[in-house]
Amino acid sequence: MALLRLHLPRPPLPARRIPALPSALSSSTTSCLWRGRLPASRLLCSSHPASSPDASSAAPPSIVAGLLDYLNESWTQFHATAEAKRQLLDAGFKLLSESDDWDLQPGGRYFFTRNMSCLVAFAIGEKYRVGNGFNIIAAHTDSPCLKLKPRSATIKSGHQMVNVQTYGSGLWHTWFDRDLTLAGRVILKATDGSFKHKLVKLTRPLIRVPTLAIHLNRTVNTDGFKPNLETHLVPLLATKHEDTTTNSDDKSSSSTKVTHHPLLLQILSEEIGCDSDEIIGMELNVCDTQPSCLGGGNNEFIYSGRLDNLASCYCALRSLMDSSKMAEQLSNEKAIRMVAMFDNEEVGSDSMQGAGAPTMFQAMRRIIDSLMHQSMGEGALERAIHSSFLVSADMAHALHPNYAEKHEECHRPELQKGLVIKHNANQRYATSAVTAFLFKEIARIHNLPVQEFVVRNDMGCGSTIGPILASGVGIRTVDCGIPQLSMHSVREMCGKEDVDTTYRHFKAFFEMFSDIDRKLNVDF
Repeated sequence: MALLRLHLPRPPLPARRIPALPSALSSSTTSCLWRGRLPASRLLCSSHPASSPDASSAAPPSIVAGLLDYLNESWTQFHATAEAKRQLLDAGFKLLSESDDWDLQPGGRYFFTRNMSCLVAFAIGEKYRVGNGFNIIAAHTDSPCLKLKPRSATIKSGHQMVNVQTYGSGLWHTWFDRDLTLAGRVILKATDGSFKHKLVKLTRPLIRVPTLAIHLNRTVNTDGFKPNLETHLVPLLATKHEDTTTNSDDKSSSSTKVTHHPLLLQILSEEIGCDSDEIIGMELNVCDTQPSCLGGGNNEFIYSGRLDNLASCYCALRSLMDSSKMAEQLSNEKAIRMVAMFDNEEVGSDSMQGAGAPTMFQAMRRIIDSLMHQSMGEGALERAIHSSFLVSADMAHALHPNYAEKHEECHRPELQKGLVIKHNANQRYATSAVTAFLFKEIARIHNLPVQEFVVRNDMGCGSTIGPILASGVGIRTVDCGIPQLSMHSVREMCGKEDVDTTYRHFKAFFEMFSDIDRKLNVDF
């Protein structure tokens, strides 16, 4: 299958408000459109002009426009999960609660969320029998960022500053001199005494971390930019005004009004549509306001924050929805197709909503229990796990043209050349020869490019949720990812073609893996 190439005939159009997306994406897109603050509407960044029948039949449809919209909607892990929830509901999936009994049926499509930052969705094959496997793609919703401290209000030299803490291993120097804002969730107290959580996104530039002028730091270009993350990485909110600042000497009260600037609470309450007194808790990320867009000489790149790992989340989500949107697509399926999107990967996954929790194992067990109908047989869950396969999808390191020596000579993944399968003999990645072969066989049948990556022996190797789930659940796993540059920067980039290639690879995995897997027997 030929790679899809999208070339735009002219530069991006002037900014304007964009209507809701049509249900079907065309292969023609424009880059991001944006203007100011849009509190009452979704932030969609691409227009989708209708393509002619000839154009649509010449190449598979692209998901790049949908990815750009997903990125612009998903400023935090909470928004990423909420947007995935919205799309699944629109696609006909049924929302489940982990607190309720599940009544599942073959051919059914379901999902549940945990903490509104973790999501598991699945489609049950019509021919599923208890003991058959799960075909799973797993990714993570979180990205390195700055987060507000529980007591964020501080005054420095007559300025209202916002105390933050670092989350994950970010390239923190890239957060300086950016138009930043806040997004996340707040906890509200209603007049009847009940509590609710509400997502919030302040779309206008609100805070900024200014750098020190070179006149006051003459050696920065020779000695390097080395900010102190506690004292220098503190965003500026406003100049001090007596009627909008806290009394910094009052240390006894735990009131939200004392711990956060009243000005900040006022801005949040206006955005939410409540009184500031109703805000009793918050979990807010610092976010870059620059929208995701296409770029490069041929508009062949995606420029965005949070590509690691929302690009993988969206490719997995779309492949599940598109491979099971019609009943006939599940009519001959003997397995269960699943997508899992976890939180807290960037800090080790050790949380209730992270991959280190038993969420996936519990979901698999509950699905099998619901489908057994008193005819379980011996070891139903164990047999299902043995037959299952996990694709751990996390972004990969593309060859940097200015730092080529950082890559092992024979394993240099490049942009626009397909998914990267990650190998590590010390099990920092969970890929084995068997799992790599099975995943590459799908690509071979569909004529999709595949690359392979091994880190240099004299460099440390990162890890993913792959080894966590492989060892925790006992499931065969392959680690893979879309190649990208500027990983963990406030602004990352990847190739547009790789997104569409990944989507087609994931979709083919759901549609044909069960048949391929039957042809290989290792434990005999």
